[in-house]
Amino acid sequence: MSWIVLVTMIVVLGLALGFSMSRRRELRAMRQVMAERDRTQRLGSDKAQLQHPVVDLTRCLGCATCVAACPEDGVLELVHGQAMVVNGARCVGVSACERECPVGAITVTLGDLTDRDDVPVLSSELEAEGMSGLFLAGEITAHALIKTAVDQGTAVGREVARRTGLEGGSDPDSEVLDLCIVGAGPAGLACSMVAKQGGLRFAMLDQEQELGGTVAKYPRRKLVMSMPMEMPGYGKVKKQTYEKEELMELWQDMASSSGLELHGGQVLQGVERSELGHFVVQTATHEFKAKHVCLALGRRGIPRKLGVPGEELPKVAYHLIDAHSYQGRRILVVGGGDSAVEAAMALAEQPGNEVSLSYRKEGFFRIRSKNEARIKQCIERGTVQVYFQSELTAITADSVRLQGLDAKGNKGVTLPNDEVFLMVGGVPPFETLKRSGVSFDASQHAPVETIGEQGSGLTNALLAGLCSTLVVLLFVLWHNDYYGLQEHLRPAHPKHDLLAPAKGMGLGIGILACVLVVVNLLYLLRRSPRVPFRLGSLQHWMTGHVATGIGALLCALLHSGLAPKDTTAGHALLALGFLLVTGSVGRYLYAYVPRAANGRELELHEVTSSLGQLAEEWDQGHREFRQLVRGQVMELIEQARWKGSFLGRAASLALSRWKLRGRLHRLEKQGADMGVDAGQVHATLSLARSAHRSATMATHFEDLRALMGTWRYLHRWVAALMVLLVIAHVAFALYYGFSLSGDPAGSTP
Repeated sequence: MSWIVLVTMIVVLGLALGFSMSRRRELRAMRQVMAERDRTQRLGSDKAQLQHPVVDLTRCLGCATCVAACPEDGVLELVHGQAMVVNGARCVGVSACERECPVGAITVTLGDLTDRDDVPVLSSELEAEGMSGLFLAGEITAHALIKTAVDQGTAVGREVARRTGLEGGSDPDSEVLDLCIVGAGPAGLACSMVAKQGGLRFAMLDQEQELGGTVAKYPRRKLVMSMPMEMPGYGKVKKQTYEKEELMELWQDMASSSGLELHGGQVLQGVERSELGHFVVQTATHEFKAKHVCLALGRRGIPRKLGVPGEELPKVAYHLIDAHSYQGRRILVVGGGDSAVEAAMALAEQPGNEVSLSYRKEGFFRIRSKNEARIKQCIERGTVQVYFQSELTAITADSVRLQGLDAKGNKGVTLPNDEVFLMVGGVPPFETLKRSGVSFDASQHAPVETIGEQGSGLTNALLAGLCSTLVVLLFVLWHNDYYGLQEHLRPAHPKHDLLAPAKGMGLGIGILACVLVVVNLLYLLRRSPRVPFRLGSLQHWMTGHVATGIGALLCALLHSGLAPKDTTAGHALLALGFLLVTGSVGRYLYAYVPRAANGRELELHEVTSSLGQLAEEWDQGHREFRQLVRGQVMELIEQARWKGSFLGRAASLALSRWKLRGRLHRLEKQGADMGVDAGQVHATLSLARSAHRSATMATHFEDLRALMGTWRYLHRWVAALMVLLVIAHVAFALYYGFSLSGDPAGSTP
């Protein structure tokens, strides 16, 4: 007995220690995530330029599937056991998080367009508002995905083919084309291939001499992310990642096999409607007449220039194609986006190069996580010298001049230089589009339905469960003459061969229960990122997980004849019932407490933001008082929230309230001594109390969430026990069935 006690103590203490260490790691990770979120909000990278994910906290279970599915690190992270958008600027819009969320808690959207003057006003057919026959497709519509561009180009091509058919078909003798496509990127290529298939008379124009659009300007061997898509006239393109050269070769093969002709070197000047009703597409050198026009343009437009002295020198370039062409050179790259960072790193890898990078902000905030990690390594190794908070002010034949923008003063530096790459974005073709009749008036955008909380879906689940149970109840009432008998009387009943656990329908229902258990467990495989099969969406699998759990319990209950015994089968049935209850807790209650905690985090962010806004109208001395209050209150909050144990946090919270009263009393006196108005002091300290209260409540909810988290482990261990019991029950049934029959080949277990 003493050995049993000793081993039990070791196991219990070991599990407790493991849980405590895991909890400490979780809190440290959460603290880092919150610090990163504060940093991105300060830099303005918490929100995306185009698409971004919106998380419904009433549904989020904290399974982290979305975090694992996102191709970019740091866009989504778990805070208080639920997904939160941390660095939205890194979102590339592939919607992997939306597809993989098992409960439909994430939606990738453009958001509210009422304050966006960079999104064209289009109809559902991608037609410019008020300009019948003028279509837009691709990145210019504010959708950055290659797949979306292909889908839009395909849709425009089909719509033009439909309208041309209604008008009597294409006229081979007319000088007016059916369609003029401006842009040879993925949208223009897809539209051209549809036009070719439909027998339309069309022309595909581009300012460059090759296909590819923006992708053609990517650096050599740059990885391009896509999604599986259907390319008209070619078929399915299944790969999700291509090197630039590989994707360009694929597009060129498509164009060549389809017999497409590209009119290169055609810089768009504008589109006008003639008196005869058709469009006139004016380029720098030619004029094209067409009944319909598809503007499949990118958003980059022409490279943005800085207007600094020396920018006209031959050594100045606006994009990098092949870094191998530059060796033994002193190079300056200007910009802080992915293109600039990737160019600087590629140039630094070439022998003999000395690479510097100038960026006007205090840190990178819109680059992808992989690029951020790599550029940090380059900075540490000294292969790239980065000048933050600086701007290029002059370029000479053998040097460049950088002016500092930091708070320490306007410090400048002159660097010896052979090459300059200006990668500060481009000038979008919005003005050209506006002259062509495309509206960017934000007030004309159709109202975007706000993505609100959908609720946990508990009512629907209860309704489905109730209906399933009623069906089983009706079946039992139908056969009540059998199920109503005592067990020892059932073998003599005529329905015994039909409903008995080892015979007829009763056996079939038992086999169905086992099948449902297996299908239920397949959900775990589908959810794992290490398992390659992806049949169906994870949300459908989650629905099936719930449905098969309920179905397995009902079938097992019928299989037992509504009389489970004290056997492995009876224990498996009890375990299955327990799993249904604990699974319901996991599905519908895990989201409630974390949501409350994250709600408090939102309140805390709003209050601390209000502290900053409150001082915007104050003079410098009063602002120092606000900063003093905010710093001391945030110090108390940090001390109370991230302790490694529940007792440690409880003690810190109790002490922090006492400390808060003392500090606020001293701050009130300091405010008076600094000459701050009494009303301003009162407003500032009131916000400080609110911030502390929100942080305290978030901590309480976090502790409650951690306690509920142990429920999941219990659910998993009982699930494992249930599987073992089912296997044992099936094995015993087969063994005794074969033994009693004496003829395994012809017996029925």
